[in-house]
Amino acid sequence: MGSVRAVCLASVCVAAAAWTGSAGAQNFWPFNQPAAPAAAPAAPGAGSAAGAGTAAGAAIALPPDADPAYSTPVDLDPSVDRTKPTRREVADPTGQPAGTLTINTKLRKLFLSLGDGRAVEYGIGVGRQGFAWKGEAEIGRKAFWPGWTPPPEMLARSPELPPHLDGSLSNPLGARALYLFQDKKDTLFRIHGTNDPASIGHAVSSGCIRMLNVDVIDLYGRVPKGTKVVVL
Repeated sequence: MGSVRAVCLASVCVAAAAWTGSAGAQNFWPFNQPAAPAAAPAAPGAGSAAGAGTAAGAAIALPPDADPAYSTPVDLDPSVDRTKPTRREVADPTGQPAGTLTINTKLRKLFLSLGDGRAVEYGIGVGRQGFAWKGEAEIGRKAFWPGWTPPPEMLARSPELPPHLDGSLSNPLGARALYLFQDKKDTLFRIHGTNDPASIGHAVSSGCIRMLNVDVIDLYGRVPKGTKVVVL
């Protein structure tokens, strides 16, 4: 079985997205983990020095399973579009035990096995390189409205990018992020929400697995740290 870590690093596993700032729409790819805990969100109506495009929201306590160094304690869930989720219960095509996540990059589907031959199916977006990703991992970290810090080499190429983006409706990591680990090490492969719903069901740029925010919120609530993930 191939290594998710090896394949991800070889193909520069990154999450394609678009962020609109003062310089207009910019394509960039968050793959570096935040170097420091996310700053507290600005008060409603106030600007954010941490990153352009941060939506205001009331400060809240983080869920107990959210890593505070990668999460933003802000109440934006009520603003998520919940009208068109892709999730549905189906006959389980994976043969995996209950509680396993299976990512089929060819079908652009993610399955959560429920047991008794049933699964929850979600639509996903993948990167063009995603078809080469194979292997097994586990969820090693969970983040609530994850922040993103561009790596130094990206800032050097695109100085108009902010040094950090707190979690927000315009953050390319979306409402939740699940970080995949192998042998207790971050693979740099993530399952996360998106600020580009049109990318779901498509292979665009080079990226990790993205889901509609309404779907990744649902998935986040169903799977704990340590959940087995199979990438096909």
